[in-house]
Amino acid sequence: QVQLVESGGGSVQAGGSLRLSCAASGSINNKNCMGWFRQVPGKEREGVASIDSAGGTRYADSVMGRFTISKDNAKNTLLLEMNSLKIEDAAMYYCERGDYCTPWPSGNQYWGQGTQVTVSP
Repeated sequence: QVQLVESGGGSVQAGGSLRLSCAASGSINNKNCMGWFRQVPGKEREGVASIDSAGGTRYADSVMGRFTISKDNAKNTLLLEMNSLKIEDAAMYYCERGDYCTPWPSGNQYWGQGTQVTVSP
């Protein structure tokens, strides 16, 4: 079993920054693919960023250059630094774990309850 708990969401004005965290526990190891996706009600989920076992990162075009994903293996924590936030970044953000990256976490996937990000004009 895998448990993922996100935190760090909130309300921010456009142009501002937020830092999301994901505390992972259970069947997590350094070989997993970890990532973030977001979802707005009525729309499909959108992969945002992922990081593989070697530390390689991938980003959605919409967040490239503004978001940074990182992980602390010792603390089993996944981070997402979000800068220059735009109104269209507003969504529920979920941390996800998978066996491999394609480029998003795939295979035996788990995700948390999410943390809400609101961006105002």
